[in-house]
Amino acid sequence: MTLRPRLRFGVFLAPYHSYRESPTACLDRDRELVEWLDHLGFEEAWIGEHHSGGTEIIASPELFIADLAARTRHIRLGTGVVSLPYHHPFMVAERMNQLDHMTRGRVMLGVGPGLLPSDAMMLGIDPREQRRMMGESLEVILRLLRGEEVTLDTDWFRLRDAKLHLTPYSRPHLEVAVAASVSPAGPRLAGRHGLAMLSPAATTQGGFNALAYHWGIVEETARAHGQHVPRDRWRLAGWVHVAESQVQARRDVLTGLPDFLHYFQQVVALPGIPEQGTPEECLDVLVGNGVAVVGTPDDLVAQLQRLEEQSGGFGAFLAIQHDWAGRDATRRSYELIARHVMPRFQDATAFGERSMQWVSAHRAAFLAAATQGVMEAIQHDAAGQADRTRPTA
Repeated sequence: MTLRPRLRFGVFLAPYHSYRESPTACLDRDRELVEWLDHLGFEEAWIGEHHSGGTEIIASPELFIADLAARTRHIRLGTGVVSLPYHHPFMVAERMNQLDHMTRGRVMLGVGPGLLPSDAMMLGIDPREQRRMMGESLEVILRLLRGEEVTLDTDWFRLRDAKLHLTPYSRPHLEVAVAASVSPAGPRLAGRHGLAMLSPAATTQGGFNALAYHWGIVEETARAHGQHVPRDRWRLAGWVHVAESQVQARRDVLTGLPDFLHYFQQVVALPGIPEQGTPEECLDVLVGNGVAVVGTPDDLVAQLQRLEEQSGGFGAFLAIQHDWAGRDATRRSYELIARHVMPRFQDATAFGERSMQWVSAHRAAFLAAATQGVMEAIQHDAAGQADRTRPTA
């Protein structure tokens, strides 16, 4: 029996919280959620880095991951992503290499140029330079992780005989992934260095249309540089909330969707999020355009099949975590995914279904044999009883 490649499931935790809520309580809820995902069997959690806007409130994914590592047992923990232009590359390599030891190899380094222009502006960084800076930083980080000694001068950082002083726990080093939304810059870096790739905008129109094109760039660039990137190191992310019915799912998400829409309509911009309309109208657009799944587990199954067909295959699906629904409904959504969606894409029930079909096909014969065995046992016992009660001379 041939099993399909096992699709991993995880979460992309920016996070997106209402500016009206206590950030302390929100961070507690984020930690609790990742613990719940670990319990359910989700395999990855990617934690974001942002510094402005009042909604995506985690400034240091490394700190958050260090705390999660002590609270969880199995789930792998990634930075989603470290904005490389905001940091000296030596310090990024040092911190992540330490986390590699502290997590016993469960940490992953996701990198990007930085998403919010307001973050870059506060640091005096020209947004037009961020992708160039990311490439320079990534080159150094990889050299350091490989054990090289680096001396280098750039217009924004300097290194003198720099080298890591901890041997990596993972070999040859922790997994590194490059973020890629619509621009080809990320796929080219992934292919050039043989790195994994994160596609956080996979379900937006632009991101969805670029999936096959992006992977083509990865493969073409990888060949040109003597690298190979397997598809199972490609992660696609999308917006999801499921419930027992579509009506219930819609009712769930309308509680928190207004504050989410305010963030993207009035504060920052994100492709695929409607720029105007009531929450109900915006929800119709998000679902109708395939940007979000708000429905049943079967609706998510259909979305994943759509992504597989468009991309040609990938290794992990990451549900973008949001606060559209309340705590209990959110936890229930992930439980339904674990119970009814994950098995479909992991062939988790394949042997059980095969066994059930075999038993069902032979049910009559098995029942007849069992019945015959019972009857013979009864007859044998009756004969023995007669022998035991027969008078002896």
